[in-house]
Amino acid sequence: MADRETRRFEREFDRLADLVPGLRTPIKTLRAGGWWIIRIPLAFLFILGGVLSFLPVLGLWMLPFGLLLLAVDIPILRPPVTALLIWGRRRARVWLRWLRMKRH
Repeated sequence: MADRETRRFEREFDRLADLVPGLRTPIKTLRAGGWWIIRIPLAFLFILGGVLSFLPVLGLWMLPFGLLLLAVDIPILRPPVTALLIWGRRRARVWLRWLRMKRH
């Protein structure tokens, strides 16, 4: 079961890299084993930025990205974070489809 959840989690990272090609190299670097010392504080900063999304520079997009980075080092977070990302991707796809139909 844990192996299945890990593969699912890895697929979400790959989909994120495919969605934003400019992030492919930084994501690959941050996923490397020795980068936990940078990954954990960076994850907390992203989560804090997501919570403070009402401020002009910060955004709600930072929250799932921070949780995703934190889940790399905390395996118990992987299933809920993965499920949240899948749900968000599906909602975004439906919303974008609705916007395209509304324009035409």
